[in-house]
Amino acid sequence: MSGAGRRRLGGAWRRRRPLRTRLALAVTAAVAFVAVGVCAAAFVVVRSALYQQLDLSLTQSARLAAQREPGAAPGTLAGECRFLAAPACAEVVAADPARDPGAPGLLPVAPAAREVAAGRRAPFYTNITVSGYPARMLTTDYAKGRALQVALRADTVEDGIEDAARWLVATAAAGVLLAAVLGHWVSRTGLAPVTRLTATAERIAATRDPRHRIELPPPGREDEITRLAGSFNTMLGELEQSVTAQRRLVADASHELRTPLTALRTNAELLARGDRLTPDQRERASAALGRQLREVTGLVNDLIELARDEEPQPLVEQVRLGALVEHCAQAARTHWPDVPFRVRVPDGPVVVPGVPSRLSRLLSNLLDNAAKFSRGGLPVEVELIAGGPGGGAELTVRDHGPGISAADLPYVFDRFYRAGAARALPGSGLGLAMARQIARAHAAELTAEAAPGGGALFRLTF
Repeated sequence: MSGAGRRRLGGAWRRRRPLRTRLALAVTAAVAFVAVGVCAAAFVVVRSALYQQLDLSLTQSARLAAQREPGAAPGTLAGECRFLAAPACAEVVAADPARDPGAPGLLPVAPAAREVAAGRRAPFYTNITVSGYPARMLTTDYAKGRALQVALRADTVEDGIEDAARWLVATAAAGVLLAAVLGHWVSRTGLAPVTRLTATAERIAATRDPRHRIELPPPGREDEITRLAGSFNTMLGELEQSVTAQRRLVADASHELRTPLTALRTNAELLARGDRLTPDQRERASAALGRQLREVTGLVNDLIELARDEEPQPLVEQVRLGALVEHCAQAARTHWPDVPFRVRVPDGPVVVPGVPSRLSRLLSNLLDNAAKFSRGGLPVEVELIAGGPGGGAELTVRDHGPGISAADLPYVFDRFYRAGAARALPGSGLGLAMARQIARAHAAELTAEAAPGGGALFRLTF
């Protein structure tokens, strides 16, 4: 298999592994690497310390042998390395092999020992075998043309190193096992919120019910995973509100459309039998059919407008609110000739970013709503303030009608909501809901309150 094929296979294997398994393997590998590394370092330290003690004993034995026999000829000086309790054995080595004694020595003579005797090499330690037993030997300078070799049995050192190796291997194995347990524990506890998040998402996908939430730990134990779960709960809350609003919109729209559609069908069926009607009856039926078509068309257009959550950014421009208010008020005077409109705008320009057609629709809805509830020739008062409480522009629209009751005030901007006093008046109940949506799309806030002295006051704050 080529290198690219192996890389693809390895990548596919990693993708197929669950995140919990990959995290457990990563934690296990990290802890196991540390445990094995520590045990390996401990073995090196123990081995070095044991050999350092043996080397110190060899150095002292070599010094004593040189002091005791300062000018000995090549050959064995003393000692018997075949016994564990025997003192160190020593041997003099000549630089010239021709000066060696006839009988072979107890210790092996390497070419490096001749170099030490000739002064061409520094003293050194080496591991040897004497009479079938492990030993440690020091080769050092002794006299001109001669070197001294001193050896000690290394059984205890080798046994100590083997014991240390066994214990450290057992410790490393226990560390790897502990690493596996810790990796499994970390993967379970660390990914528990993710597991709950996944289970919640799967439950929502299966039941299509966004009311489910992820259980969060108590305050003070937050982490990144908990923040993710909290953000997911917030998203679920927004989704639940959106789904609820959509269902309510569909239910309300179907309810509001049922009556005009029934009237349309009735009038259409009536006109289909036009030969049985008098001209006056046909004219009334045609007028009612046209009026109902306009109502249905307006209702459908309002629903389409409400379905848009934000304004198209390419259409945003700097809008002069004063001129726009004057234009909308003039249009309202034409539509409501019996209602006087009093408009006060500042002398200087008041400019806000927005879509002119949408802001015009917002103002028209507010003016139409105020005019619809005005009575007795009382005026609708419109005032534009350049610097509101928040530093931006503020527009108020006030009527002198019956006002808004405290029970109806929280619901005046709900879709299709109509107070008891407004049920007999024309309208679909979507105008104020659309006005608030347009206001929020322009980073503005639209509120309603009872006006001092009676009537309703709508306040638009940019």
